[in-house]
Amino acid sequence: MTLTLPNILTIVRLVAAPMVAVMFLYFTRPYADWFALILFVSAAITDWFDGYLARAWKQETKLGAMLDPIADKAMVVIALMVIVGFSDVYWTPWLVLPATVILFREVFVSGLREFLGDTAGTLKVTPLAKWKTTAQMVAIAVLFSRGIFEHHLVMNSYGMDPELIAQVMGGEVEDVNGLRFYYHAMVWSGRVGLWMLWIAAAMTLVSGYDYFRKATPYLKDESA
Repeated sequence: MTLTLPNILTIVRLVAAPMVAVMFLYFTRPYADWFALILFVSAAITDWFDGYLARAWKQETKLGAMLDPIADKAMVVIALMVIVGFSDVYWTPWLVLPATVILFREVFVSGLREFLGDTAGTLKVTPLAKWKTTAQMVAIAVLFSRGIFEHHLVMNSYGMDPELIAQVMGGEVEDVNGLRFYYHAMVWSGRVGLWMLWIAAAMTLVSGYDYFRKATPYLKDESA
């Protein structure tokens, strides 16, 4: 096994995946959301750099080819678990279905690759698969930002009378704490993140079907 810089970046991304969940165990919100967002975005950026550097420096290795998709899947799966687990009751139902589609596809395709064994090269990563991974990561980053805005809204309105909050939101009272900004940022980041997650789920379904179609010839029983 060759430990090149691209491989090191991939390993760092793999280690960062569970750390996203750890942030919510050791920090209160919205600090946990901030740390998770920064960690997730930083790790997602390395996903582009490790592949680019490996190709540019001709350092593509079997270790990197094996770890790269695992790191991507770990980041997406763990981040989705955290977002669904820490979302409020209103948002959870809308998150569960696309998250389930994404998780099911990752398990399904991994199972196909394991079954195909030496012929798993048939299921090479396609441009659509790369785009769906990008869409998933952008959606997750936006959804993490929603948690940040939501909890800053709660912190800045703590101790305020509900009637006063309504007056501030309605523009009747000066908004010295930025409540209107945090509220609208929370609403729009939630909507955009949710839309993007559904789009990513749709791309995930199409990508999964494409892999299944390519694997179908290898799943047929030999005729007697």
